[in-house]
Amino acid sequence: MFVVHSVYLKPVEEVDKYLDAHRAYVKSLYQKGIAICSGPKIPRTGGFMLMKTTNKEEALEIIKHDPYVIHGVARYDVIEFEVRSKAEGFEKFL
Repeated sequence: MFVVHSVYLKPVEEVDKYLDAHRAYVKSLYQKGIAICSGPKIPRTGGFMLMKTTNKEEALEIIKHDPYVIHGVARYDVIEFEVRSKAEGFEKFL
């Protein structure tokens, strides 16, 4: 399991130019069963996504195609963790 943390590199007005494309990209990750949950930080200086991939290299490859990365308005950190405790029903995401 991976936590993907984004940090905006440009003012939010610049980031918003690519918001629709970013959302469409994230939606495609949900459709592929990769993204589990996502959303912006408050205040809006970046965001988080919980994703399931086979390894960190795959997660890094996936985020390279995010419009935010392509246009240089955000960078991502990928943090791998092992799920040891979970809420009931979370099993379907593992």
